[in-house]
Formats: sequence, C-alpha cells, structure tokens
Amino acid sequence: MHNPSHHRFPWNLDWNLLRTFMVVVEQRGISKAADFLGLKQPTISFALKRLERATEQILIIRKPNEFTVTRAGQILYAECATIFGAVSQLPSLMDADNKELRGHLSIAITSHVISKHFDDFLDRFSNAHPNVTYSFSVSESDEVETVIAQNRASFGICLLSKLPKSLDALIIYREYFGLYCGARHPLFKAPVIHPKELAGEPFVAFQTEAEGGPLEAISLLRARLGLANTWRGVSSSLNEIRRMIMSNIGIGALPIHVAEQDVAAGHIRQLPPYEDLPMIDIYLISNPTRRKSDAEAIFLTAVEKEFSAIDISERTYGPTEI
Repeated sequence: MHNPSHHRFPWNLDWNLLRTFMVVVEQRGISKAADFLGLKQPTISFALKRLERATEQILIIRKPNEFTVTRAGQILYAECATIFGAVSQLPSLMDADNKELRGHLSIAITSHVISKHFDDFLDRFSNAHPNVTYSFSVSESDEVETVIAQNRASFGICLLSKLPKSLDALIIYREYFGLYCGARHPLFKAPVIHPKELAGEPFVAFQTEAEGGPLEAISLLRARLGLANTWRGVSSSLNEIRRMIMSNIGIGALPIHVAEQDVAAGHIRQLPPYEDLPMIDIYLISNPTRRKSDAEAIFLTAVEKEFSAIDISERTYGPTEI
C-alpha cells in the first residue's frame, strides 16, 4: 500500500541535510566532514540523525573504527549527487538569455594531462568567448569518471580502463610512457644501459598501474624487466612521481613528451627499453544525460569538431610524434 507520508516528504525535508550527508559520505567520516564544512562534529551528527529520521532509514553504520554506508545510504548518496549536479547548473542555465556566450565550465581532470593541442584549443575558445569562466579540479581517473557519471561537472579529462557505456568519450591525445631514473641513481651516468641491469630495481608507481587500471601496461612492462616485486613509492600525481624519481626513491614511468624537459635539464635519464613502450589514450568524457548550458554545448561541439579534424597520429606524443 502506498505510504501517504511519501507525498509530504519533499516538503518536510530540510534539503541542507542532503548536502551534509553527501559530504559525510565523500569525506568518509563525521569529523572529516565537519572540518570540510567548517562545522562542529555534534552539528554533523545531529544533521545525520535528522536525515535518518526523515527517511526512516539507517544510512550510515557508525561504530569505533568502522564507517559503512548502508544500501539505503548508497542509493540516497547517488541521488544527492544528481541533485547537486542539477543545482550547480542553474546559474549557467539562467544565463542563456544573454546575447554573448556566458556560463561556467567545470572540468574534472587527472594530474598528468599535458597536450599542446588541447591548450591551443582552450586558447582559441577562451578568446572567442571571453565571458565564459573555468574551474579545473584534479582527481584520480576513476574519480573523474564518477564525477561525470554523477553529473557533477561539465566534462572530465582522464585515462579509462574501458569505455564507459553511459558516457561519451573522445580521444584528446595519445602518449607513450618510458622508464626513468634520477641523477642520483647509479645508472644515470652509465655509458650504456642493458635492460637486464634493471632487474630487482626499486620503483615508484602511479596508483592506476594496478591490475585492471588504465596504466596496467606500465606494470606489465616492469614485470617483463624483472624490477622489484612491489613499489617503494606510490602517488596519483605526476609531479610527485617525478619528485620520487629525482629523489632516487625508485625508477618510475613518465609520459615521454612530459619528461623531455627534465631529461634536457639533466634531472632524469630515460632507461631501456626504448621501443614497444606502453601507449595510453587520454579522453575527454561527457554525460549525454546532462542538461548542458549553452557554454557547455558550444564547448563540446567545438572540441569534437576540432579534434576530429586532426589525425590521431598528430595527437600522439612520444616516439612516433610528428
């Protein structure tokens, strides 16, 4: 039988509770959520209890050393993210009557996106539409994919383990990864380096190099060369991988076109092999169900048109760069 209280639910609910709940889930705890929102822990706890009373569901299991989102909590979180995404679009949608293109583009991006072609495109687009604003938030690739799937940003730029069924994906560029050591490493000044000399060497890794991850090809290359069995350093940030290579924490992989400047400066040296290197595609992803603002729609049309006109070989950085 249908519960009549369900009709009253949206009118009785304090919608601020949904935002608080979303932050609690994303921060994985009440104390972290309190810090994030600039509130006191009891305030967050009380808000969570109010929401649980309003929904008549246990949303989060809170015990010492345990933080578990229940099935009901997971369903509510997904809906909260959708609501948040829709609300965040309102300013751009309401700008639609202005003659000059206005609006905001929120782009979720992974840390090692370096593309002359994309930068050139941004230059042309921003010059053509000076009233459009931009925000770039850096996350790991799987988080970027989640943000776009939940409709919480205009676009994402990231690596993909597989093409997502519910999102549109366009290859922005292709890059090759090589292995590098820092100037402090014994191999740095060797006249010639043979691949067998890398056996057992400690290494540093991107978090996405795990099995099934978008950079799994790098871990397969390391295994083929017989490097150490487990990483000595790990990060989701290219700059921190670069720091660990230069600090001689371990050998690490970097996109060849990104590493060129450090190689030229004498900070790092590329190690063998120099052929058959891991090739990775970088994608721009968008959510086809998103109600796009004028700025978002025009940006997406422009980027698709411009990049489809450039052969992928020209957008490939590394050993085969043209």
